[in-house]
Amino acid sequence: MIIFLYGQDDFRSKLKLKEIIDQYQNVRHSGLNLFYIDFKENQFSSFKEKVETISIFAKKKLIILSGSLANLDLSKDILDYFKRNGQKYKDDIFVFFEKDKFNTDNPLFSFLKEKAKTQEFKLLSGKSLHLWTEKEIKRLKTEISPIALKRLIASSNNDLWRLSTEIKKLVSYKNCEKIEIIDVELLTELEIETNIFKTIDAIALLDKKTALRLLSQHLENGDPPFYLLTMINYQFRNILVIKSLLQQNMSFPMILKVSRLNPFVAKKCYSLAGQFSFKRLKDIYLKILEADLKIKTGKVSARQCLELLVSQI
Repeated sequence: MIIFLYGQDDFRSKLKLKEIIDQYQNVRHSGLNLFYIDFKENQFSSFKEKVETISIFAKKKLIILSGSLANLDLSKDILDYFKRNGQKYKDDIFVFFEKDKFNTDNPLFSFLKEKAKTQEFKLLSGKSLHLWTEKEIKRLKTEISPIALKRLIASSNNDLWRLSTEIKKLVSYKNCEKIEIIDVELLTELEIETNIFKTIDAIALLDKKTALRLLSQHLENGDPPFYLLTMINYQFRNILVIKSLLQQNMSFPMILKVSRLNPFVAKKCYSLAGQFSFKRLKDIYLKILEADLKIKTGKVSARQCLELLVSQI
């Protein structure tokens, strides 16, 4: 049997891979016939060796192949091997697992699409992402309000790895009670918002060196570039809103009521609003929107665009 798992959503594809491995190990507890070959680190010879290994414990092997479509010569070797020897190993399970992009003109890809049990994992967005998130929260025996659901998804940048972590954190915090927007704002973003505000502070003081250093720390800690841009966008939009309300001579308690922001966020934005002119805030916000568009249209990588944005504002 041949199974082919691929697509940009490596969260769901890895869950599917784990499901296949678990099913195999539930039947064959020893794990002696489970092989994982990553072609970034192994050659075709390693594949051949594992496939042709004769076991005295069990007939059926589970062989997971990662990165087999990255190299055309390698793909041709694997394809040729299957065409010549496929029947010999029909009782084994081969899982082709591809989480990186590859050339769809690759003949091995065409072969797998035709012969394998294929499942493509596209990135979730819109309604499908909302349904997945709702289902995941319900699976953990918890409910979430519609506005909290939207806020949670918006803060995740369609990253299911991050979203899954935040869901577990929220479910644990609420202990089966309904998740509200205040919970999302308090738990999912407090730490990153604190650091984002430090970056914005540096920008306000025209200290680009510190701003870029803080940005680099975020990236080194594994925060996705597009998510960071989303957070910077969100906070500058909040500062712009508060600046507008300040120009209407509103007091902080009234601003808190009108803006409906989390008190922590409102207090930080209120403090920062005094360091920017209204014109400069609008100019910065326009640059952020331009950066967002460049990333979404693929004109530049998210990291490059983010670093350029911080250096320019």
